[in-house]
Amino acid sequence: MALITEDHLEQQCCEWFTELGYTHVFAPQLDSDGTSPERTDFRQVILTGRLRSALQRLNPEVPESTIESAVLQLANPNVPGLLASNRQFHRWMTQGLPITYMDGNQQVGIRLKVIGFDDSASNDWLVVNQLAIQGSKHNRRPDVVVYLNGLPLAVIELKNPADEKADIWAAFNQLQTYKQDIPDLFTPNVLLVISDGIQARVGSLTADRERFLRWRTISGENDLDPLGAHRDLETLVRGMFDKGRLLDFIRSFCLFEEDGQIIKKIAAYHQFHAVQAAVERVVEASKPDGDKKGGVVWHTQGAGKSIEMACLAGKLLTDPRLENPTLVMVTDRQDLDGQLFGVFAGAGDLLGEPPKQADSRQELRELLGNRPSGGIIFTTIQKFATDPEEDKFPALTDRHNVVVICDEAHRTQYGFKGRFDTKTGEIKYGLAKALRDALPQATFLAFTGTPISQDDRDTQAVFGHYVSVYDIQQAVEDGATVPIYYESRLAKLALKEPLLPQVDEQVNELFSDEDDIPAAERAKSRWAALEALVGAEPRLQQVAADLIAHFEQRSRTQPGKAMVVAMSRDICARLYEAIVALRPDWHDDDPKKGAIKVVMTASASDEQYLQPHHTTKQQKKDLEKRFKDPADPLKIVLVRDMWLTGFDAPCLATMYVDKPMKGANLAQAIARVNRVFKDKPGGLVVDYIGIAPQLKEALATYTASKGKGLPTIDTSEAVRILKEKLQVARDLLHPIDWSGFRDPKTAMALLPNCLDHILELPDGKQRYCDTVLAMTKAFALCGTLDEAMALNDEVTFLQAIRAPLVKGDGTDGGDGGAPKNVDFQLRQLMSDALVADGITDVFKVAGLQKPDLSILSDQFLAEVSKIPQKNLAVELLQRFPRFQERCHPFDPSIRGLEDMTNAPIQRGR
Repeated sequence: MALITEDHLEQQCCEWFTELGYTHVFAPQLDSDGTSPERTDFRQVILTGRLRSALQRLNPEVPESTIESAVLQLANPNVPGLLASNRQFHRWMTQGLPITYMDGNQQVGIRLKVIGFDDSASNDWLVVNQLAIQGSKHNRRPDVVVYLNGLPLAVIELKNPADEKADIWAAFNQLQTYKQDIPDLFTPNVLLVISDGIQARVGSLTADRERFLRWRTISGENDLDPLGAHRDLETLVRGMFDKGRLLDFIRSFCLFEEDGQIIKKIAAYHQFHAVQAAVERVVEASKPDGDKKGGVVWHTQGAGKSIEMACLAGKLLTDPRLENPTLVMVTDRQDLDGQLFGVFAGAGDLLGEPPKQADSRQELRELLGNRPSGGIIFTTIQKFATDPEEDKFPALTDRHNVVVICDEAHRTQYGFKGRFDTKTGEIKYGLAKALRDALPQATFLAFTGTPISQDDRDTQAVFGHYVSVYDIQQAVEDGATVPIYYESRLAKLALKEPLLPQVDEQVNELFSDEDDIPAAERAKSRWAALEALVGAEPRLQQVAADLIAHFEQRSRTQPGKAMVVAMSRDICARLYEAIVALRPDWHDDDPKKGAIKVVMTASASDEQYLQPHHTTKQQKKDLEKRFKDPADPLKIVLVRDMWLTGFDAPCLATMYVDKPMKGANLAQAIARVNRVFKDKPGGLVVDYIGIAPQLKEALATYTASKGKGLPTIDTSEAVRILKEKLQVARDLLHPIDWSGFRDPKTAMALLPNCLDHILELPDGKQRYCDTVLAMTKAFALCGTLDEAMALNDEVTFLQAIRAPLVKGDGTDGGDGGAPKNVDFQLRQLMSDALVADGITDVFKVAGLQKPDLSILSDQFLAEVSKIPQKNLAVELLQRFPRFQERCHPFDPSIRGLEDMTNAPIQRGR
């Protein structure tokens, strides 16, 4: 006799439900010939007696005849199609069943409560096992069915943990069969569960197997796997089917989308708990004496932040403590605004009202300024820019129940410090301050996959402590995202020996007639030199050939699309030409055809060779749709910056990186390939330029310590430092009377006097610059506080004094740009002087045998540090942290372009 059977697991599962307060009944007892009959025949899946009793209990004022009509309507929804029927049924459960009845001579219309969400004891909770159901062709017997008020809301299919052939995916397949054979069982369905006793997964009615995920908590997100790693089913039952949590889940964590077909989505455990925590933080922060900091939700890319935000919005809008709040959804890009708006627009049942999108600055002011309560307003932060005649953005509302939710908040929410305009003497502020000026009593909540913690930019310092953290490692463990693998294919270069002495002389000739010396110096900066190296024609030809061979080989074993990230629009266009020269059939002038496209911003002043890649807004949308469609022939896109954030294409499997990146930008970019898709085992990042050290550093940031704890610099400490450094700066300016600095004309007159005074002091320049820099960093961390805002203008003027002191010494560097003609000639020189020297797998050169390494593995992190400096690519890899600095110009008297290129190239020989 078997020691462990499926029946044992079934009985154990039902016992867990009884411990949660459910009644357990063996299903045959409910049959017409059973000991407690509740079904008239085997086709009946709704227990109408329990449903009738629940409706009477929840709606005592409604006549019995009306209750009976409601029972008949719920038992026979008469909506064609399972998914449409399920969506309609979910509306009835969460919003009530609309009915009318006669009260005397008056017709009354109400929404009949189907579920008692405010009191779990007002509902009927039942779990049954071995429910025999007669279908149109076959009879089926699900293992466990969970009933709420007589409605079958969950189906659990189990497999024998001791049978090596019976795994959870056999249970998944069985559920798919049930949906075909006994669809009536799934009309009210909320959850599908599969388990073999060791593993367990939960999914929605439309979820593919990759969207069946673990539920790893019982009471909260910080309590992962509380019963142990191999007790998934018990954790799921106790965590999801707790009566209060299940009611909350039904009402606030299920949503439907429609894009040609209905898709039902449900929250994962990390989303569920994050929303709960965020609601409590927002309620507390929004009180009249609250700090207005709603906190930071740090959830890695691909973990479903859009769904999470929609669920959060639904709960905030219905929380009575917030008294019908207004939600302002802020992004920093039009495409992100549109994407998020689309999710919310499709979640109308969950939100209860349609969102509104501000199309202009004026419309934004009207939407917020004339609103007494409620509403969901979408906008980009750029619409908070002041009008030319305004000194500051006007307050649109001083209500406390306004909640601002910032998506990808790490990018644009630090603009609190002023900027002194040296031409007009006016002080101008960033958009983050304008946003807070417009909504002075609002509570601010941040969502980001890559929070920033730097000396002068700290996401937590602006928004408050972390509400929830769900990092890359945890997402991979849960199957919410796929692993990302790394492959190095660094492109080597060598100088043509006869040209070596001529390089510097020719570069100097390029700049001999340039009036704009600073721009020329920037062109000779490390960044310009690197771009010239990367964009050298021999190298691009080499990368194109290798990329084609690699992609075609990979496509044979791992179908999927690819994204190529290049250093500039120029390189994108020229790499495109190199690729289609080798694969001409991939090219097509028609944006709706072709296998490869460049996706980039466009300008009317672009040179001729860039113009074939110009696209309209609609054409970009069409390209996006094409690329996201696995069946569309478009399989490769080349980008510089576009689509590297907020872009979700699950079929994207490979990213070819030929652009220096680091930190948040790198983490955001590589996450494009981590989306779950069919049998995709993982995403691959192919490195042509040497990002391994930056990748290691980014992973340390975005997986270390799970982000728990206090902000890197506490805001109260930042205020103390701000005041201390401000006083030091004041003392350094003594005895200059600069009290009239708030008047633009006076400020302009004061600047030269202040500069002269500082330069006369012993070591005055260094002391003043260091002091103001420390003051500025502190202000950036606490700029949302009233104490800091009161000092804003003074801080800005002191910064204006510092600016001329650092302009001439390279301290603040240039932007790395150069005149187009110089940039072009520099590129031509590099193309002539360099020859390609092959594609190198640096791990193979180093004697390391595994070319594909998970970026989260200890092996990857260890092996990056072992790579020897044997060629140009490895040398550049070691040098990129310096290249990524702000491109300090080189003094031509110290070092020429030959030196800049010669050192890394020669060391690579």
